[in-house]
Parts: sequence; C-alpha cells; structure tokens
Amino acid sequence: MNEWLRNRVRFDRNEFSGAFGDIGTDFPLLVGMIIAAGLDVTSCLILFGSMQIFTGLYYGIPMPAEPLKAMAVIVITQKLSGKVLYGGGLAIGILMLLLSVTGLIDWLARAVPKVVVRGIQLGLGLQLAQLALRDYIPADKMSGYVLAGIAFALIIALLGNRRFPPALLVILLGITYGLLFKVHLAELAHGFGFQLPQFQVPSRQDVLTGLVILAIPQLPLSLGNSVLATRQVAEDLYPERKFSIRKISITYSLMNLVNPFFGGVPTCHGSGGMVGHYTFGGRTGGSVVIYGTMYLALGLFFSRGFTAMIELFPKPILGVILLFEGVNLMGLIGDQVTIKADFLLVILIGLLCVSLPYGYVIGLSLGTLLAYLSHYNLSGLGK
Repeated sequence: MNEWLRNRVRFDRNEFSGAFGDIGTDFPLLVGMIIAAGLDVTSCLILFGSMQIFTGLYYGIPMPAEPLKAMAVIVITQKLSGKVLYGGGLAIGILMLLLSVTGLIDWLARAVPKVVVRGIQLGLGLQLAQLALRDYIPADKMSGYVLAGIAFALIIALLGNRRFPPALLVILLGITYGLLFKVHLAELAHGFGFQLPQFQVPSRQDVLTGLVILAIPQLPLSLGNSVLATRQVAEDLYPERKFSIRKISITYSLMNLVNPFFGGVPTCHGSGGMVGHYTFGGRTGGSVVIYGTMYLALGLFFSRGFTAMIELFPKPILGVILLFEGVNLMGLIGDQVTIKADFLLVILIGLLCVSLPYGYVIGLSLGTLLAYLSHYNLSGLGK
C-alpha cells in the first residue's frame, strides 16, 4: 500500500518544482475574476486549492484543475457578477455530467481524430506563448525584462535537471523581487487571519443566465482541451496507464457541481497544465497536491492580504513559466510531422483556434470535417 501510494503521490524536490508549472496560467485568471466580479477571495482560493488536491490524489499524476478559460475571459472583459459565474459553473457541471452518463462523451472522443486534438493543442500553446510575450513579460518594463531574462536563463540551464529543478528557483527569484520592490512583510503579516469559504446556492435564473452567456461558449474548448487533449497528453506521458474519456469528464463535472456552492470559480482539467507540471519536474499527483496546498493555505490564512499577496508573483516570472508551458505543449505535435497532410491540418487548426472569434469551436468542427475528407481522399487514391 505504501509503495503504491509513493508511486502515485511523491513530495520530493522535483514535485515541488513541477508544482509551479501551471501558475502562469492560473494565477492571473484567478486574480482577474476576483477583481472583475468582486468574488470572495477566501472562497476562491480555498476551493481552487481543494480541487487541485482532489485531482492529484485521485489520478496520481500531474492532473491539475484550471480555471475555465473562456468563462474567465468573458467574466473579466464584461465584468459579470459572481452569481452569474457560479450559475455558469453549475450549468457546465450539469452538461458534462449528462454527456458522461449518456455516453455521448465517448462518442465525441471516437468522432474527433487525433490530428484535430493535436491542432487544438498547438492553438492553445500558441495562445499561451503569445500571452506570455505580449502581456506578462513586458509588465514591469525594463526591470521586468531583466527579471524575465534571469528566469529564462535559469530554466534553460536547469530544465530536465532532477537534482536542481528550475521552477523552485524561478519562483523564489520572483518572491525575492516582490519583497524587495513590491511589498513589505508587514503588509503580509497584517493580512494574516483564519477564514472559511462562504456557502451559497445559485438561483435558477443565475444558472440559466450562466448557461447561455458562459457555459455554451466554454463547452467546445472544454471538449477539445479539457477532456480530449488532456486524455491524449496523459496517454503520451504515461503510456502504461489507461485514462478513459468518461473518467476525466466525470471529475470535471464533479468539480463544478461543488465549486458554485462554496464560492469557487469553475474549474476543468487541462492539457497545458499537465504539460507544465511535467516540464518542470512533476511526475506524480504530488506536484498538484503541493500546488493546491499553497492556495489552500493562502485562502485559509492570508486572504485578507490578497492585494499584497499578488505582488509576490511578478508577471514577468509568470510569463516565463507560461512561455515554457506553451512551447512544450506545441512540441506534442511532433508525432504528426511524418504525414504531410496531417501536419498541415494541425497547423491550420492551430491557426484557426488562435486567430478567429470562437476559434476553438471552428477548429474542432471544421478540423474534424477536413480530417475525414482528407482520409476519404487518401483512401480513394489507394483503391
């Protein structure tokens, strides 16, 4: 039993390093939603941390929980209320549960070719890299570029090093920078105090509004990245283990059937997050448990000092981590380069995803159609 548990959940230096492989994606989205929608900081951090711990223990691999990206962007840009956000989270939890129990999610998994999944991963990787280079790394101007340059050099020098994994050093660099130039320890100490999440029940109107405004726009990205692409990455990194589509979609659903009632933001699984944890050293669920424990501790004891806490994670540092996550995610398309038609289709789908409104909807649907047409034409030529 102990050996089985150690293989699934370890807490060594590499797991601690991998724990920060997804922070560049998660933390800014959490902060943005908290500010835009006026969410309760304690509830958001505690629930987000709890979902990480749940997925890490349940899967025994770096299977993270991430904020739902399409929902987060809509909430931040349109400044929607927390009630609508929680209603949207409950709505998509119900939708995913229906897809799971009816078996429709398995049909979708069989219907969408692997080349389309790779194209979605390329699109997401491009989007993450673009966000890092355009918004995060330049955030502190010249000092930010210097900070990002040092972090970049550290990661390049130590990437893959199991004795000195890089993410821990990069995060410590960011915290040191924050303490020297952004925030004082006294501010953090002033925010110390024990807090618990707030219980609530989303109204029927909030669920219906959230369904239309948030859940339906989110669904194609969730199917493409959170379920199909995540299963593909899990099989790429852990070929000896089997991960069913239904299992991943059910845990996705369960998280969102719990989050809204305790003030947590809607969460999903994510192929990029798993790649991020793995890139920086995580190999078991321990990296995700460590990551979740950080949010849990911040929510329970430091949520009153949220404004000061944000400064401990400078955007240039988050940007460099995000950049490597995006690049490694794009690298997964390497198994499609041997067939020219498939590789070109991956490139096309990736560009559609990042260039067009509702790009992931178009990339998933049009890409699937083109993949079948391409296969049909090749089959016809062979006769």
